[in-house]
Amino acid sequence: MQQTHAHSPGRGRDPFIDAIRALCVLAVISQHWLMPVLAYENGHLSAGNALASPGWWIVTWLTQVMPLVFFAGGAANFFSFRSARSVRTWLRSRIARLLVPVIPLAAVWLLLPHALIAAGVPQQPVLMAGRIAGQLLWFLAVYVLVVALTPVMLRWYRRYGWRVIGVLAVCALVVDVLRFEVSPAIGFLNALFVWLAAHQFGFHYADGGLRMRSRWTSAGLAAVGFGLTAAAVFFGPYPASMIGMPGAPVSNMSPPTAVMMTLTIGQLGLWLTLKPAMTRFAERPLATAFLQWCGTRFMTLYLWHMPALVMTAGIAMVGLGFATPTPGSPMWFAVAPLWVGVSGIFLMCFTRIFGRFEFRRRSGAASDMSLGKVVLAAVLSAGGLLGLAAQGFISSGNPLGPVLWVLLVLAGLLVVREKNSPRAVVAQGSRAVPVQLAVRHEGARVLSRQGRIQHGLCHLDELLTGERAPRSTWRRHMHTGQVSLDARTHHRPAPHPVAQKNV
Repeated sequence: MQQTHAHSPGRGRDPFIDAIRALCVLAVISQHWLMPVLAYENGHLSAGNALASPGWWIVTWLTQVMPLVFFAGGAANFFSFRSARSVRTWLRSRIARLLVPVIPLAAVWLLLPHALIAAGVPQQPVLMAGRIAGQLLWFLAVYVLVVALTPVMLRWYRRYGWRVIGVLAVCALVVDVLRFEVSPAIGFLNALFVWLAAHQFGFHYADGGLRMRSRWTSAGLAAVGFGLTAAAVFFGPYPASMIGMPGAPVSNMSPPTAVMMTLTIGQLGLWLTLKPAMTRFAERPLATAFLQWCGTRFMTLYLWHMPALVMTAGIAMVGLGFATPTPGSPMWFAVAPLWVGVSGIFLMCFTRIFGRFEFRRRSGAASDMSLGKVVLAAVLSAGGLLGLAAQGFISSGNPLGPVLWVLLVLAGLLVVREKNSPRAVVAQGSRAVPVQLAVRHEGARVLSRQGRIQHGLCHLDELLTGERAPRSTWRRHMHTGQVSLDARTHHRPAPHPVAQKNV
């Protein structure tokens, strides 16, 4: 198979992929904040879905962005895996980075519901809040498994190319037939087949296989994808909405159906048509800064946006007796900005507090470990995350259940935890840079290799890659060379002589 590289590690980050990731997280947040139709009466909180309003299903064809999330993840994994030191090191680092932000979420939500009930808050809304806070962990569970399968899927991609997606599509269709004719439980196999296919599209983009000769070509791809989706909806057993609706007998998302693969094609065609404009916009200084900010906090924003909604709803509904206006009414549109604004304030507070767990980098060398241990970590953590997604952080019938699920996630993280050592391989995006330096975060003082390493390398990769602009301009001279950074211009510093040959 002939490969044309659309992106190489030496060229830095891909602004289109960064823009897609930011759009995805903003779409997920805005949809989840505006969907609920809530009312509180006599200690009971009822919830509906605004997108269940007549005709609003068409909105979900654009706002259901999980296909794009896995697509962007596939591209990012392709870039980073190419420069990885070893398969096991890459898997260990990737899985650990996904699991660390879950720990503070679990620590808060294992205790908070019980504290609220003890303080006199009615039990039913607290139980609902505990379930909502854990629901979105399904994505992380599936993504951990997809990451664990990435080395195998990359090997198949290099050998079979587009045929891999074809086989996954056939598998998804077979699963749907068995799901509708034999047992609905069989449909959960598509949580791998469907999202692995979307992830595989990311490989093709990163390797140049999705280069479009003109906008008409990508627009045609969008027309084919959305056309197939419409045909599957109107002539097949699939619902029109791309998200689950209350009371609907079938959901296209829980578990995903094969129609999500045609939606993936349609959305990819649409955004590839807009790629030139998106890239130009993403390269503007303010847009670049925003994308970098989102990129280093993607998991924090995703994990904590529902707790932010819970805080807003708790104050407005339980505390003040407010009820959501009729979706689509003038009052609904008038209240929506205030609702989103208050939820946004809570989310920014949570991001300020808990974001450090995501962009904190490992402080030691990424040592090798057996592949069996890496697989064990993926299975343990995915199982725990799925349990939390299904049960939530509090259960009236099984109070120890959430604790056991969290312990599984913690066990998976402990298996892949990394120990300190003098060297570090800092992996970010599509680059891996062996580092001989240590940076002290407080004061940004650069130390030589022989210096006293006090605070590790938690932010050096941000300085080298431009992922997060430093707060001040600094310059230090080393006895073996020079490292400099100008925070105002975001220039990349000159590589250290020892590491330069490996960049």
